Amino acid sequence: MTEPINREPVNDWHSDLDHFDPEFVADPYPIYEDLREQCPVAHSDRYGGMTWLTKASDVAAAANATEIFSSRRTIISEVPTDRRGLVLPPINIDPPEHTEHRRLLLPFFTPKATAEWEPTIREICSRLLGGLQGQTEFDAAAEYAQEIPGDVTARMLGVPLQDTPQFRLWLHDLLEVGPTNPTVQRETTTEMMDYLLELTRERRADHKDGDVVQYLLDQRMEGQELTDDEIARTLFLLLIAGVDTTWSAISSSLLHLATHPEDRRRIAHNKELIPTAVEEFLRAYSPVFIARVAEENTEVSGCPVNAGEWTVLAFPSANRDPEFFDRPDEVLIDREENRHSAFGLGAHRCLGSNLARLEMQIALEMWMEQFPDFELVDPTAVNYSAGHVRGPRTIPIKILG
Repeated sequence: MTEPINREPVNDWHSDLDHFDPEFVADPYPIYEDLREQCPVAHSDRYGGMTWLTKASDVAAAANATEIFSSRRTIISEVPTDRRGLVLPPINIDPPEHTEHRRLLLPFFTPKATAEWEPTIREICSRLLGGLQGQTEFDAAAEYAQEIPGDVTARMLGVPLQDTPQFRLWLHDLLEVGPTNPTVQRETTTEMMDYLLELTRERRADHKDGDVVQYLLDQRMEGQELTDDEIARTLFLLLIAGVDTTWSAISSSLLHLATHPEDRRRIAHNKELIPTAVEEFLRAYSPVFIARVAEENTEVSGCPVNAGEWTVLAFPSANRDPEFFDRPDEVLIDREENRHSAFGLGAHRCLGSNLARLEMQIALEMWMEQFPDFELVDPTAVNYSAGHVRGPRTIPIKILG
């Protein structure tokens, strides 16, 4: 597995923030808290210049100001923002052009369409839990959480489950290595596009109902069918958006329960808490932040934002903003009002949020039925993914009782 390039350590988070710094990866929340209190708009010269928005109000305002903060580039990298990368509709397209591309995918992700995935998700979780039956110590992230969204995505694409390890390798190289290594970013993008183009061509020649590839083949935009390239780029986005993010959210939930016995016992005795607990885990451990590109010189909270620089919508920080949430650093699994932004805000809010919620709820429900009592074995062994998607990748646990 390719490793990211080593970078100079951060000396001042207010003026030199780097989201790949090991301290930030290990625990960004104290850093976010300090930034919100001292200077809610942080700046860094890294990656060609970045402005980080950490307050909920600033993040929401920027997310909705699409004419100023463009989505044409959303993943920070060493590649300058004036070089357009692979366009992945609808996430890299701004309104009003964005609207038609988003509308194209909406029927596939409605609550009704999402609910039809429940038997499949339950079958996946049942198979994984069956393989863990009788074991007393294992890695909950590697042997359970990571497998669920990968298998769901493979079934959505209509490809063999054996392809899911390759998905994870690609996404590691694209999201964790590629931003600091343009060569790896370029090579990984090419490999993924080749795979998805071949899949699209095969499906065009051999009709197969029920998966998203055939769904896209059947769609029309302005009366025209989508090209193979347009379909492959849309599938590329679904791969990025559907695997690492949900894996991270499920892993964070399991890690919380492994380290908070009171919450674990409450859920074990009352499964009806799971939906509100899922929302709270999404808020408190939001896995994703996203970038925009400032199209003009502007200001946020009285601080300058320069045209052409990355502007970071730090959803994990916004979701712990005390101006927006009561007791923001406490995880309250029965929190009643929870207007978090874990799935983004505005026109580009995550299309697959219903599916991610369903995966999380079923994964936790079925886990707690089989393993109602467990604990973390070694806190020092827990490590996190770096980059735009953060989540625990190793959770060594012990089954109790």
